[in-house]
Amino acid sequence: MLAAQFAGRGADARVRSPATQISHANCDYTDKAVATAKTSPSKRRNRKQARARVAGKPWTERVLRGVHVLQVPAFSKIPWLVHGFSTRPGGVSESNSEKVLNLGAVEWDTRENVEENKRRFLAALGAPDLTLISLHQIHSDLVRSFDAAPAKQCKGDASATNCAGLLLGVRTADCAPVLVVDPKKRVVAAIHAGWRGTLQRIVTKTIGQMQMEFGCRPQDLLAAIGPTIGGCCYEVGTEVASAFAAKFANASEFFDELRTGDEPNPLQWLNMMPPGHQSPPNKVLLDLKKANRLQLLEAGVREENIFVTELCTSCAVERFFSYRKEGAASGRLMGVVGIRS
Repeated sequence: MLAAQFAGRGADARVRSPATQISHANCDYTDKAVATAKTSPSKRRNRKQARARVAGKPWTERVLRGVHVLQVPAFSKIPWLVHGFSTRPGGVSESNSEKVLNLGAVEWDTRENVEENKRRFLAALGAPDLTLISLHQIHSDLVRSFDAAPAKQCKGDASATNCAGLLLGVRTADCAPVLVVDPKKRVVAAIHAGWRGTLQRIVTKTIGQMQMEFGCRPQDLLAAIGPTIGGCCYEVGTEVASAFAAKFANASEFFDELRTGDEPNPLQWLNMMPPGHQSPPNKVLLDLKKANRLQLLEAGVREENIFVTELCTSCAVERFFSYRKEGAASGRLMGVVGIRS
């Protein structure tokens, strides 16, 4: 293995528009769940209209024995490519009296269930013979390259390969799963981009790794951003906005309104409260999909080659998992990309 760091029924698939418990130490979402932010109706309407204006080409849904997989038509046209984003239904794990396709280590599920869910997911992809490689995700900018399946799980948040038979996967439950494909060089990459990874430009660094190691050209790349918590729901503290403002000249485009917490608070004087005792500043809404799409563009990926789903994991929790909405009861989704043998 080469590991490099750069700091629903029937047998045929169709396409249409108490056992051993898993250790919680392997879970990749450990922050406290926060309630979905409430915004005014006018702001919500404006965001929906804006999303409609930038809507990309439609995605498709592949279904096999109850397992639903989201796919990008442009990716599906490549004969040697395997790709897909998992959804909630179709698994053997039980959550709130429903059977779900949990694909990650969580306290409430068993290792046996997760392995069976993975088997079902790969079967729905038409790739039961591919070797799935997933990382121990640490919300970093660490990119791994593989020429074979590793002997043990590696730490990192992005992976790349040009080897047939390997299927790269990233687990999410609100964070952005980003898949990148070079159809000319036959190179693929899978990226886990939460706010920390996005802040550290993990998408940009992964494309840089593909350029240096495999000779990829950004203008040849295709990229897809799968189900992610939307800018309608992803509330973060002003310290996060401040961190982005310090690193990105266009940070204001990522937030509903860019406040860093340093702005004067008029309520302090209206309430006659002494300095240091006023209410903390309001939180802001971060659009992870937009932030990562802009990183793809800045890295040289053509606008027409970037495909972004409008689906929000928090708004559509009946179809996906959302740590923000469900907390520790959330399962894990998976985005995968690989090369057929």
